[in-house]
Amino acid sequence: MKVAHLILAHAAPAQLSKLIGALEDKHAWFFVHIDRKADLDAFSFLQNRERITVIADRVDVGWGAYSIVEATIRGFKAAVDSGIDFGYVNLLSGTDYPLRAPSEIHDFFARNTGENFMEYYPVYHEWAEAIPRLTQYHFTNYKFPGKYLVQKWVNKLFPARRMPAGLEPVGRSQWMSLTMDAVRYLLQYLDEHPKVVRFFKHTWAPDEIVFQTILYNSPFRPSLVNDNLRYIDWSKGEPSPRVLTGEDLGRMLSSGKLFARKFDLSRFPEVIAALDRQMKDHQS
Repeated sequence: MKVAHLILAHAAPAQLSKLIGALEDKHAWFFVHIDRKADLDAFSFLQNRERITVIADRVDVGWGAYSIVEATIRGFKAAVDSGIDFGYVNLLSGTDYPLRAPSEIHDFFARNTGENFMEYYPVYHEWAEAIPRLTQYHFTNYKFPGKYLVQKWVNKLFPARRMPAGLEPVGRSQWMSLTMDAVRYLLQYLDEHPKVVRFFKHTWAPDEIVFQTILYNSPFRPSLVNDNLRYIDWSKGEPSPRVLTGEDLGRMLSSGKLFARKFDLSRFPEVIAALDRQMKDHQS
């Protein structure tokens, strides 16, 4: 089972190098998008590496903006254009890390061929806090003076937005593991539905909704598994998940997940070292 790991990174080149090293396998390829704001020289270790493709047309990624979706789309296209017959495209951030050895990860995907792993909670029934993302206009993706004042008045003067193309919105986590067929479908759908693209360009954090919604409203719905295979701790109730430490090790390893996020190698190197030892023990 060949796997394309699509990694979105913006900083911490040493940690990104560790992540790729932990996932390296004869059946693994890497497609890496580095935020356009980042100094590419700091990531020179990615150049001229077998099985590593750095996305050339980089996006200036903004938090909560459609630019995250654009970066992901460019990564999807790079995987498709490679001509390699991947079984899965696995979307990661540079602050993720595997909980299982590469051979176990590939075996898992081989056993579950055809299933697509992502979180897809119905917005209007199980994820109500996301409703304003869809009913209001958001100018997060744009850069012009006074954009939030304009956004405020647009939402006062214009009626609530409605989902385009009869789509039923679902989503939650941005991170997912998709079959190559699903990835091709997403790219084709977005090419053929410019109104859907325009809608999500005015949605806050569309990366948590757009891909999930398209697949949920497609022939791929029976293949969806409502599990993104990631251990993530949202216990603090903040916009970003808690940074994991050595104290989380037991919970991570017993979670049954394949990956976890997020980690900080500079602050808590011991937890990544412990995961490396665990994976090495499983491989020996």
